[in-house]
Amino acid sequence: MSSIAINYLPILIFIGLAIVIGLTFLLAAAVIAVRNPDVEKVSAYECGFNAFDDARMKFDVRFYLVAILFIIFDLEVAFLFPWAISFGEIGLFGYISMMIFLFVLTIGFIYEWKKGALEWD
Repeated sequence: MSSIAINYLPILIFIGLAIVIGLTFLLAAAVIAVRNPDVEKVSAYECGFNAFDDARMKFDVRFYLVAILFIIFDLEVAFLFPWAISFGEIGLFGYISMMIFLFVLTIGFIYEWKKGALEWD
């Protein structure tokens, strides 16, 4: 095999393994799942309202704030992986850049925390 193909072999193995595990879980869920849901099982439990109500009803803004926080910290993790892999090559500049990035995200998190966006009544 060429040098480039050998470098990408772990990624291909990882993708193949992820596909096999994902398909296995989907197949197992389709075979094992109970198909007689009761009222409690199909009730609204995460979003706080029924899924098939009026689309113009009032919606609590805290759900949006939690979703934004999730996206922010999900992106943070997505940026941390390549940074960690190339940490030896980027040196002090890369380290300082990531610390500034994390500092800005931390300031945003503290702001939302102080505003009470994470408090549920």
